[in-house]
Amino acid sequence: MPEYKYSTLAVHAGQYPDPRTGAVNVPIYLSSTFELNGIGEDKGWDYSRGGNPTRDRLEEALAALEGGANARVFGSGMAAISALVGTLHAGDHLICAHNVYGGTTRLLDQVICHYGIEIEYVDLANLDALSAALKQNTRLVHVETPTNPLLQLTDIAAVAEMAHRVGAEVSVDNTFLSPVLQSPIALGADIVMHSTTKFLNGHSDGLGGVLVGTKPEHAEKFNLMQKAFGGILSPFESYLVLRGIKTLPLRMKQHEENGRALAAYLAEHPKVLKTFYPGLPSHPQHALAVRQQKGFGSMMTLELDSREAVGRFLKALKIFLNAESLGGVESLASHSATSTHAALTEERRLAIGITQRLVRLSVGIEDKDDLIGDLSQALDAV
Repeated sequence: MPEYKYSTLAVHAGQYPDPRTGAVNVPIYLSSTFELNGIGEDKGWDYSRGGNPTRDRLEEALAALEGGANARVFGSGMAAISALVGTLHAGDHLICAHNVYGGTTRLLDQVICHYGIEIEYVDLANLDALSAALKQNTRLVHVETPTNPLLQLTDIAAVAEMAHRVGAEVSVDNTFLSPVLQSPIALGADIVMHSTTKFLNGHSDGLGGVLVGTKPEHAEKFNLMQKAFGGILSPFESYLVLRGIKTLPLRMKQHEENGRALAAYLAEHPKVLKTFYPGLPSHPQHALAVRQQKGFGSMMTLELDSREAVGRFLKALKIFLNAESLGGVESLASHSATSTHAALTEERRLAIGITQRLVRLSVGIEDKDDLIGDLSQALDAV
């Protein structure tokens, strides 16, 4: 497509009218198989595990939104991560950010570790630590920025420059900010990953994941993972994400406005010991957030003085829902130690700073004054 501005791209990339009928919405092709023209001759599709017209349109749209060359979608964010590390070989060295989503850690520590792949967790906010960890057999550096749930940032451009020196690629989990607020490929990343379940879909009604690549071989490798692992995104859920990204820039604008307001409120509240949000000047990496991101988003974490206080707070909330996930239009609150990072041991959680006193907030698009009022009355109950 031409160099349209982002809001135009979100509406039209991959979402042009159906050539046959003129339908302005991408049709949902609920077909598992497709008629062939002859022996080995198809019309572009043969079996939906290998490709589907609805899914193809979503992949085209997501590649355009991230500024990539190609994209492949999967049945969940974890299916996308599995496909990413599935391209590695025995003897390869994988560096992963030390405080990533607990599901990623569970995959690496309980599954991938048995495949002969060397896994090393590194604090990627510390470039000296990364420099010391990089090896000649390092094939991938996996970044999550901001991290879940502590909102720690990684300097994508610096990490990419260092990794590329040893021939390693850099993948970035961009789920927390969406392509509206952060463009990892423009900063030097080779691959961008999302759980499309979150902001891209935006309505908490479908699971999904995506890998956006920058090279032709990425499309080939990730398509092989779709066919071989079979963890593909269904046509209907592909349609849901296509529908969601049409309003992504509008939604992110409201998420961002609400996020800033709530973080400022929490940062001043006497019962909140600490507020983790890169948009606050008090955040240790605020300057990096200003330089690297196009906004601060709506994900934040607050710390109270005890697990019991967290329990009272969560029970008292009325608008915020005590539920996992994030990025939907509704506001959610969750206890990270027993939800997103429950797979980790208590020792491992404490080592990366995830205590029983943390509450992660996914701020939705409701009226910000109502949301602040909800937080206020819930904190009164603490």
